[in-house]
Amino acid sequence: MKKLAFLAFLGLGGCAVPQPDATTPRTVAAVDLARYAGTWHEVARFPQRFQDNSRLRCEEVTATYTPRPDGQLEVLNACANALAEGRPRREARGVAYAVEGSDNARLRVSFFRPFYGDYWVLGLDPDYRWAVVGSPDRDSLWVLSRAKPMAEADFQAALAVARREGFDLSRLQRTP
Repeated sequence: MKKLAFLAFLGLGGCAVPQPDATTPRTVAAVDLARYAGTWHEVARFPQRFQDNSRLRCEEVTATYTPRPDGQLEVLNACANALAEGRPRREARGVAYAVEGSDNARLRVSFFRPFYGDYWVLGLDPDYRWAVVGSPDRDSLWVLSRAKPMAEADFQAALAVARREGFDLSRLQRTP
């Protein structure tokens, strides 16, 4: 049962796929999933119940994406629990698929089917060094980087994307 709270690492939305409109954040034009695959380090996030609660405080967070033969992505999210003695690693495994017509910029992620959450790529460095990911309701936001630590100039560029798309950056916390 302890894992259930963490298994929703990227959040769970309803099963309906929201359609972008004038009130939702814009995504990047396209994402090359082969280039996006691999490990990303979480640099900052909006607090989430499945990462931040009375028994869990995720630090040293990584997300690893692996292409599957069926065109979907295997997702492995991991973090050290700063509230537990010995800081054991916690892991959540899921699957993601691209929303049709989004050119891979809007993904649906599930850690327990049939429930899926929205994972929209809002900003992406041309060399895939950093990414800004959020939800269309602006309740979730993550800044990810290939490098640990992320260069300050890259972090500021990522923040500019989130700000431009209407995210309240006062909620953003750096990930230890």
